[in-house]
Amino acid sequence: MTASQDNQSATTADSPHRQESAPTPAGNPLLDVAYIAVFAALIIALAFVAIPVGAAGVPIVLQNAAVILAGLILGRTRGFLTALLFLGLGLIGLPVLAGGKTTLAALGGPTIGYLVGYLVSATVAGSIAYLAPRGNRKALTIYLALGAIAALACQYLCGSVGMMFRADMSFGQALAVNVPFLIPDLIKAACAVAIASGVHLSLPDIRRKAFLK
Repeated sequence: MTASQDNQSATTADSPHRQESAPTPAGNPLLDVAYIAVFAALIIALAFVAIPVGAAGVPIVLQNAAVILAGLILGRTRGFLTALLFLGLGLIGLPVLAGGKTTLAALGGPTIGYLVGYLVSATVAGSIAYLAPRGNRKALTIYLALGAIAALACQYLCGSVGMMFRADMSFGQALAVNVPFLIPDLIKAACAVAIASGVHLSLPDIRRKAFLK
């Protein structure tokens, strides 16, 4: 065997290793912006679905689940920015909240804590979801479920604190306001986990090639 053939064989033998060690392509920031805009639009569109419950003025909505979904799919940074964009559009007068309310109008009401909870929950959901090991469907589902439950707890906690200050309630009374929403919210969270799991399995690049981690 000639020296050139030896070099060619060595190159061929090394090629699989080189392919395996190739770095993941850098993310596209414009694609991240598009994801953020799409999920913000989805959250706003779901403002038209609201069912008033109880005397505290807190309706059953789909927006809280959509915020969690954004975090589960996009991760903490993009999830947070999605919620921030959604609420920011409401600050300039767009009716982005349930019942056609603006963020400005909600800031003066008892539900202000839930708005803060949207920002926190998207971040928490994304932080936990992106800890899941890649390629393991069972682990992914577990982390997504943990992220959704933790995010929902953050929404309840922030909302209850807001109720304490704006509705003159004790912490226990404020927490009790959330009881009628628990079962519907858990169902919505389960749906969000199922959707997020399907997206991550079918579109792994959403996580792997994210520019904004």
